Amino acid sequence: MRMLDIIHTKREGGQLSPEQLQFFVDGVVDGSIPEYQTSALLMAIFNNGMTDEEQTELTMLMMKSGTHLDLAKIPGIKVDKHSTGGVGDKVSLPLAAMVAAVGIPVPMISGRGLGHTGGTLDKLEAIPGYRVELSESEFINQVATEGLAIVGATGEVAPADKKIYALRDVTDTVDSIPLIASSIMSKKIASGTDALVIDVKTGAGAFMKRLEDSEALAKALVKIGQQAGLQCEAIISDMNQPLGRKIGNALEIEETIDCLKGHGPADLMEVVYTLGSHMVVFGRKASDLATARQLLEQTIADGSALAKFKAMVVAQGGDGRVIDDYKVMPQAKYQIDYPASKAGVITQMLADEIGMASMVLGGGRAKASDQLDYSVGIELNKKLGDSVQAGETILTIYANREDVSDAIKLLDQSIQIGEHAEVPPLVYEVIK
Repeated sequence: MRMLDIIHTKREGGQLSPEQLQFFVDGVVDGSIPEYQTSALLMAIFNNGMTDEEQTELTMLMMKSGTHLDLAKIPGIKVDKHSTGGVGDKVSLPLAAMVAAVGIPVPMISGRGLGHTGGTLDKLEAIPGYRVELSESEFINQVATEGLAIVGATGEVAPADKKIYALRDVTDTVDSIPLIASSIMSKKIASGTDALVIDVKTGAGAFMKRLEDSEALAKALVKIGQQAGLQCEAIISDMNQPLGRKIGNALEIEETIDCLKGHGPADLMEVVYTLGSHMVVFGRKASDLATARQLLEQTIADGSALAKFKAMVVAQGGDGRVIDDYKVMPQAKYQIDYPASKAGVITQMLADEIGMASMVLGGGRAKASDQLDYSVGIELNKKLGDSVQAGETILTIYANREDVSDAIKLLDQSIQIGEHAEVPPLVYEVIK
């Protein structure tokens, strides 16, 4: 079999056989296929797409290229959640604790942030001592005893995806639905969970800007998951403006704990409850979404979700004092107000530009090797549709330098004040 023939088949719009895809994945992992040929096939896939059968086959082969976690020692139905990423998207943090408090084991393998979207692991590392790297046995034991763990990838999970993604990044083939779907699902299937709820973001701050693209990705993800034997659903949620009030690593831990204490922003909590309700039904702790939501609300009212989060933090080496004292995390030196230029209504608050403003302050990475400043970020005092007076503070910039003109320039491009605002729905639809 020749790689040249595989490239030709896909370039001409043909369907690749399981044997051809196996040859490709094996060659990527062992290095026998040169990067220029891999890149050529990625571009052919980008241009011509893949069938459902090809997507699923590629996903499973990528998953089998590395470690597959066996979570059989953990009793119960294991349920995970994945997000395609957004600004202020700290949903996984309160959500995992709330679902675990209902009695459903949550083994969550998360990632780091790049660009304007923050990573769950980066946020947790704002807590002094928190270990995101656990061995496979430590991970399994913690989920079995505490009910949850949020960690980075254990072992060599989907090494084919790691090599393919690196090439996608430098060949402008990242935003291909088959390649995105196989990348996400190969890692999630390898994590060994029984059920998965996927939060597919749409809008200015999302990977997929258009709703129809988000729908196509959601359908591809769900189909792959179901064909692999997972219970799987996707929720399409809004990312035109940041989610919640706080953006930045330590700031988002603060907001997570506020949520678990019953003081979370309404928009953030609505997304948490929506995703969590589907997870609780998957975990068979409720037969319908309304009952599931009530169970989740009870974990906030009785403090059990907060206790679960603290138990996870302590079990992974983190400073448990953070629950009552946010100052154990890094604190920014300056707090700078961003005032309204005139009176009116917030008509635009673009999530991507606000996320970039947090990134240039040091809260995100332009490239994987960049070091983070956990203390910096942005706090929103107003959201889309809120009224403001001239000079009133729209948001607060947390920084470790007095000159934040680069961030302000981005904020100026993001925020507009007018007479009337169209506020998009928080949740668009459920893909089953």
